[in-house]
Amino acid sequence: MPVDAAPLTLTQFSEIFFREFVHQTLRNAWRIEFELLHQGTMIVLQYIIRFSELSLHAPILVSTVRERVHRFIEGLSYGLRFSMARELETGTPFQQVVEIVRRLEHIWGEEREDKEAKKCRGSGGFNGFYSSALTHHGGGSVSPMRISDYSWCSS
Repeated sequence: MPVDAAPLTLTQFSEIFFREFVHQTLRNAWRIEFELLHQGTMIVLQYIIRFSELSLHAPILVSTVRERVHRFIEGLSYGLRFSMARELETGTPFQQVVEIVRRLEHIWGEEREDKEAKKCRGSGGFNGFYSSALTHHGGGSVSPMRISDYSWCSS
């Protein structure tokens, strides 16, 4: 590179580095993995990281912000993808899309926790004992089972 040349961007440097030092077969595998990438069972943060790593190997697929946003949203789980449909049409910057998705995941996590807590509290009037659920102990004694004996409600 000539001395008076403009400095390279990170993307330019990465392209040159991978072209020179990473075998074409591996670069092709990363590009294909990026093309097929979906959130699946990953949490949003894991998906963001994997998306960012693999997108370096397929710059032509995400050469504009709009293409990057589109590919990112299309790889999300159905509920998040559905919630982000408007961002596909409005030209929302990538970083803002990422923050919205992270907030949605957080809100939905809180909602799940609230539902789980309500399920464990049960309905009014329950005193913590099942009248028909008795635990037999080795010595022949019998004690009522408490709701906390069930793992789905244990803290």
